[in-house]
Amino acid sequence: MNNDIRKEYVTRDTILRLLSDDEIARVSTAETAARLDDGDEYVDLDAPDRGVQRAPEPPVAPMGHVLARKAVLDKTWHDIVILLAAHRNAAEASPR
Repeated sequence: MNNDIRKEYVTRDTILRLLSDDEIARVSTAETAARLDDGDEYVDLDAPDRGVQRAPEPPVAPMGHVLARKAVLDKTWHDIVILLAAHRNAAEASPR
């Protein structure tokens, strides 16, 4: 497994650890939705390095791989945004 893929997994796992039990339940329910509404913010958990995206920006990941902003509390979303920014800054700072 290369380092870029490993970093994505760590970030996805870290994002999911920020969620409370109630938020995990809401995310699980949101996964059954057909799609996000236009303008909804989300993070593609398969590609967290893309940061926060807005629907319907293609390619929209399958709903089971999406963390929609509306499924979590504002504080949790804020923490996720900070985590993604730190991850992006670290990636830009590391030599390739």
